[in-house]
Amino acid sequence: MKNSFYSALIFFICLLLSSCNPSSPATKKEDLTPTKALTYADTISGILFKNCSPCHRPGQAGPFNLLTYADAKKNANKIKFVTQTRYMPPFPADVSYAHYVDEKVLSPTQIEMIKTWVEKGCPPGDTSKIKAPVFYEGSLFGKPDVVVKMQEAIPIKGNGSDHFFMIKIPYQLPHDTFARFFEFVPNQRKLAHHVNGHLINYEDEKKADVFKGKTYSLDIPKGDGNVYTQMGLLNDDGSYPILTPNTVYYLPGYAPPVYPQHIGGYKINKKGAFFLKNMHYGPSKSDCEDISAINIFYGPKPTRPIQETQLGTFGIAPTEPKLDIPANTVKTFRSHWVTPTDLSIISVNPHMHLLGKSFWAYALTPQGDTIRLIKINKWDFKWQYYYTFIHPLKIPAGSTVYAYGVYDNTEKNPYNPYHPPRDCKERDDFMSMGTTEEMFQFIFTYLLYQPGDELMDLSKKPTFHN
Repeated sequence: MKNSFYSALIFFICLLLSSCNPSSPATKKEDLTPTKALTYADTISGILFKNCSPCHRPGQAGPFNLLTYADAKKNANKIKFVTQTRYMPPFPADVSYAHYVDEKVLSPTQIEMIKTWVEKGCPPGDTSKIKAPVFYEGSLFGKPDVVVKMQEAIPIKGNGSDHFFMIKIPYQLPHDTFARFFEFVPNQRKLAHHVNGHLINYEDEKKADVFKGKTYSLDIPKGDGNVYTQMGLLNDDGSYPILTPNTVYYLPGYAPPVYPQHIGGYKINKKGAFFLKNMHYGPSKSDCEDISAINIFYGPKPTRPIQETQLGTFGIAPTEPKLDIPANTVKTFRSHWVTPTDLSIISVNPHMHLLGKSFWAYALTPQGDTIRLIKINKWDFKWQYYYTFIHPLKIPAGSTVYAYGVYDNTEKNPYNPYHPPRDCKERDDFMSMGTTEEMFQFIFTYLLYQPGDELMDLSKKPTFHN
């Protein structure tokens, strides 16, 4: 009882202190006079190109393009509204609590400039001098070294239900090599909810044909052997090949984190396959098909392996109390874990579903110091990033990592899938991943700490092919 009392006390003291953070952008005074002319060419285009165009372009999630003056003028009132309400650009994390690489957060000055520009009739300025960004179609990073696609279309029934698949995406390369990272590119962006995928490496003499076997299965097996055999995932002699877990990942708004070249990366044999152990498509109103792809970006042999773990659902520490959310209640849950050794946390990924209201995670050192990890004051199911820190955060051995999630199962939650609300109980099988079910996870990637990790700059942009 004493431990519970002191944990709760620490929770609310930290909440009070963080709410009084004097460095919050909302309280920072800014000069609202732009240094350049308030035109599209001189001011607005730069804001849009950096914060909006990466998604608002052909083949990406944005519903319209924002690459030209004509694009911006046509959608000017929408841009004004979504920036005034801070609905866009989407970056749920509270940057007054912690900072991350590639924060897409407009300052009050930028928001005011957009508003003024729209109200003044969207003056264009000298658009001839604008250099619009050039994006590579089919990737957020540039031209990949290899693109592998699903062998056949995955049929998605339009019955309004969630769909889960196991999918094999085989490939054969000229020789063994190393990959820096993999980028999952969904074909059905509006339906693809999440992907958890592994890399399978085959030894040449143990696997004659990596393309043989079923491409996908609707079933989540209770015993691995039967489905794995049907999909041709095993070696020809029935033994298991080398599997590297959690190498392919996807969530709405997700982009794979790219670390310095010596950090992370994977060995890939010339014969291999990506095994999407869980490919989740959200409900669809009409029948459709999906042929998604995985981009492979080569890299050097890694010297610092990255590890990943999670608290909460399916994690190394349980959710407390058990994730049961009665109808018409707002309820808080937590999970915590004591670090066995010094860690360098490099990125974090909170995960909840439609009942999520807010999320908070931090570490408490044995000396009582708080290390801020992430705070999301207003949870948005549609945007679930991997947040990469600008510098790795050292978490000393014996520290306790805490994660808290608040869930709103009332009529006041506009995203509640049920009206009137229903009791929501966490399931212990894959169906807990369904959109209308609930999960509570705090996923984080880390290195085993080495002196100097705190000085590593994770914000440096890698150079890829154009």
